Amino acid sequence: MDIIEEKNNDIAVFKLNGSLDSNTSPAFEEKVVAAITDGVAKIIVDFAGLDYISSAGLRVLNLASVKLKPANGNLVLCALQDYVREVFEIAGFDQFLPIVSSMDEAVIKLS
Repeated sequence: MDIIEEKNNDIAVFKLNGSLDSNTSPAFEEKVVAAITDGVAKIIVDFAGLDYISSAGLRVLNLASVKLKPANGNLVLCALQDYVREVFEIAGFDQFLPIVSSMDEAVIKLS
């Protein structure tokens, strides 16, 4: 999996390509936790290039959400493929993580 990290003003953007599973989630977790530790309170995860997510990937997103709460931070997910979105719905993650269709919508949601 490729993880592209960008900064958009005060927002950290993580673009994921490939699969987010038990093999790749530790690298993603390390990058997200490092961003939060460095003071980032707004994170967008762009799933446009993500083909697959496992429970290990969901765990990293849940961890990020929990770590952002003390700083009144927010995590927004965007551009999920239908089958990836279905995983979020089945797991109930769509109930507490904002999911939008585009990067522009995600930026607006965090503004």
